[in-house]
Amino acid sequence: MKTFIKGGTIVNEGHSFVGTVVINGEDIDCVECGSTAQADAADRVIDATGCYVLPGVIDDHVHFREPGLTEKADIDSESRAAAAGGITSFFDMPNTIPQTTTPEALEEKFRLAGEKSHVNYSFFYGATSDNADTFSRLDPHAIPGIKVFMGSSTGNMLVDSDDALERIFRESPLPLMTHCEDTGIISRNMAEAKARYGDDPDVWAHPLIRSEEACLASTIKAIELAVKHGTQLHIAHISTAAELDLIPADCLHTITAEAAVGHLLFSFVDYERLGSRIKVNPAIKSARDMMALRQGLTDGRISVVATDHAPHLLSQKQGGCASAASGMPMIQFSLPAMLELVTDGVLTIERMVELMAHNPARIFQVRKRGFLRAGYKADVVIVRPDTSWVVTPDTIVSKCKWSPMEGHTFNWRVEKTLCNGHLVYDNGQVDAGFLGQKIEFR
Repeated sequence: MKTFIKGGTIVNEGHSFVGTVVINGEDIDCVECGSTAQADAADRVIDATGCYVLPGVIDDHVHFREPGLTEKADIDSESRAAAAGGITSFFDMPNTIPQTTTPEALEEKFRLAGEKSHVNYSFFYGATSDNADTFSRLDPHAIPGIKVFMGSSTGNMLVDSDDALERIFRESPLPLMTHCEDTGIISRNMAEAKARYGDDPDVWAHPLIRSEEACLASTIKAIELAVKHGTQLHIAHISTAAELDLIPADCLHTITAEAAVGHLLFSFVDYERLGSRIKVNPAIKSARDMMALRQGLTDGRISVVATDHAPHLLSQKQGGCASAASGMPMIQFSLPAMLELVTDGVLTIERMVELMAHNPARIFQVRKRGFLRAGYKADVVIVRPDTSWVVTPDTIVSKCKWSPMEGHTFNWRVEKTLCNGHLVYDNGQVDAGFLGQKIEFR
């Protein structure tokens, strides 16, 4: 099938222009400026007049919970939410049940995704204190990298032994993505908070427990190890201005940083309004940290914006620092939220596309995705500005059916998402019969 997307403003590789994207089957045939493409040669014409036509978003950091935690979410439900949010490719994290820390567990997740995912997929392999000898069995063309939890987090995958970390950084054949928080500092802060505020301190204390100090100490260690061993390092969900000061600008092949959209939207003051709904690890911190991260979007220190999409049942989000689960579902709303930051002048739409599509493809060497280029897979999202809609439970596609964005009025709407040339999402409807593809790398 030949599809023409005509009349929209194409945003790609630093430029914006009105033009046509010509798709032949699964692939982009050409991207033309103006309206020279002849619509009568198309089997399908999509009129994108008044809209922006973007490369499909690559979300390098999601927790789709399958296998083992499917009461919260699963690959089917969350890939539908991804399609509704303009995300055409995702990289899932390894802290599932069982953990993705053996080649066999990794293959099982690929099997599940091949049967259930409505967008393109891959999975990070999880490092543990004693599985570095399995790294040589990993296919570098099938996965983006290896995830290391260098501090206290969910899923019991903590690696805090200096010897184990040295070996992981020394022997990894793939990029390392790190979760950086220092366990000892967090444990000390939690003990002090419980002594002062009781066994379950209110959620406003979360950024005092999972503090700037905890993040900074771990991030410093990760960077030192990466420099020592020449490891490609991608630091997940940077949450503090202090950490950001450690990141070199525009250094896509050595040390890079990811910002999670929640840390760009919320700050300490929002705990009063949203409570444990915005309890995440690392914690959402001060307004100063949020503003520094926003600045990092444009000065080159932040290379990727992702979601850290991490659904829980709302019942699991009740309580304070010790009892409420950490994580929130954001995959359906990350692109509209970032487009609002464009409207607010925080960054340009061209830079937003760089952060959400081009750079994930560059950093992890994704094959033929992340750009609107001839010969690339036709992963495309069409968004319309100046179109108000309110987030309600009925609009939420994720299985958990809640979001910290409930009640928020967005002024950008995802109208259509094409994955491998197929219209997987169209004005509120996901094509549940369509399945995405296994992503290829390098």
